[in-house]
Amino acid sequence: MDGLRGKAGYKRAMTDQLNIAVAGAAGRMGRQLVKAAVEAGHQLSGGSEAPGSLHLGKDLGTLAGVRSLGVQTFAGISEAARGANVWLDFTVPKATLAALDILPSLGVTAMIVGTTGFSAAEEKMIVQASKRLVIVKAGNYSLGVNLLEALVRQAAARLGDDWDIEILETHHRRKLDAPSGTALMLGEAAAEGRGSSLNDLRTPPYDGPDAKREAGKIGFAVRRTGDVIGDHEVTFGSDLETLTLSHTALDRAVFAHGAIKAAEWAASQKPGLYGMNDVLNI
Repeated sequence: MDGLRGKAGYKRAMTDQLNIAVAGAAGRMGRQLVKAAVEAGHQLSGGSEAPGSLHLGKDLGTLAGVRSLGVQTFAGISEAARGANVWLDFTVPKATLAALDILPSLGVTAMIVGTTGFSAAEEKMIVQASKRLVIVKAGNYSLGVNLLEALVRQAAARLGDDWDIEILETHHRRKLDAPSGTALMLGEAAAEGRGSSLNDLRTPPYDGPDAKREAGKIGFAVRRTGDVIGDHEVTFGSDLETLTLSHTALDRAVFAHGAIKAAEWAASQKPGLYGMNDVLNI
């Protein structure tokens, strides 16, 4: 097969064909995942949709705007994942956690998680599930964002604690969780660069008459407007200068192509919890 190229900027080596199932296959991201899987030469076993969805029973390829695949959407995870070895899940925490319990018994060996907004307790459930599954979990699957994460970590390590760190993210008006998973990922990278945890360095939103910035903390700002795919900006500021590192997603396909690369990598790994740094060897 040809390498996976194009808007995402990826190039992959030849790999065995995968059999992929997609959660939320009729959603905007689900359709992109189906399309990217087809373009990469992989098979689709099925897709899931919420019970009562108008898209149940529809062909995945038709929904994704490619050729008819003879594979449909199902209301149940078991039906959608039957025959698959990789499950792609960019849905909501409740649905993702439900899949964690079911997939191992169906023969699925790997799960690519792009869902965000998990609680601390839910994160522990994912860690527990990684004893049985290969799980790649990332707040963002684009090559550019993952390189940005590495740069943020390096900048935070090299600049003193007297440099403020502020993270601004903008997404479409329909996004539920805030700050975004990507913004939190960048915040964690900045905290790691300073030898600490984000829990220790994160400051609450600036609001009210006594909202003075605390030195050494990491701040977040959130915007929701229109149909913005994803803008992220990390600013380091001292009394004399500022440094800004940023990334703009121009097409949702970038996340889908990254997820397929993660799936190809995960197919040959042992059970465990991984991130895109592992996939890209950053």
